[in-house]
Amino acid sequence: MANFFVRVDRYLAKQVTLSSRFLKMFRAVSIAQLAVISVLVGLELITKQVLESRLTAWGGATSIFPGFRLSLNHNRGVSFGMLESGHWLMPYLLAIVALFLVLAVLIWTAQQKSKCINVAGILFASGGLANAIDRLGDGAVTDYLDFGWQAFRWPTFNLADVLIFIGVAMLLIAWRKGSQNLENDEQ
Repeated sequence: MANFFVRVDRYLAKQVTLSSRFLKMFRAVSIAQLAVISVLVGLELITKQVLESRLTAWGGATSIFPGFRLSLNHNRGVSFGMLESGHWLMPYLLAIVALFLVLAVLIWTAQQKSKCINVAGILFASGGLANAIDRLGDGAVTDYLDFGWQAFRWPTFNLADVLIFIGVAMLLIAWRKGSQNLENDEQ
């Protein structure tokens, strides 16, 4: 019986160590970063709610100018509708994966010295978190930005998707600049 309690004690000590490591990593994320993320997520969720109610009243779409319209679409999958499923569990699985990616990217980028990488992490986290929250609401992400000409249209997307795209692009640019700097240092 004593052996059981020793095992439980070791297990709990290990769990405390893991959670303290996570908290130590998460401390790299500043209050200012969390505030900016909160504002961006809030703005996107409010925008989605307002546009969804207005576009429903307007018949689902309204033209802003040639080549651009606001068009209501609900994406139950990921980018461009991939992994779309009617299964009740899928929105939760996709939201959990998104939240894991948001946390991982946010913690990693917050630990970097580059302001460009920090901003990229904030943008990526804001977009991912906004879409994850939206998905948990009704099982789908609300998309409303619709670009194209007549029958040639880009898939509908939203501001959160734009934030994710810009964040990833900034990470790739910073990574490329970093690899170029390493190549120059070697010569």
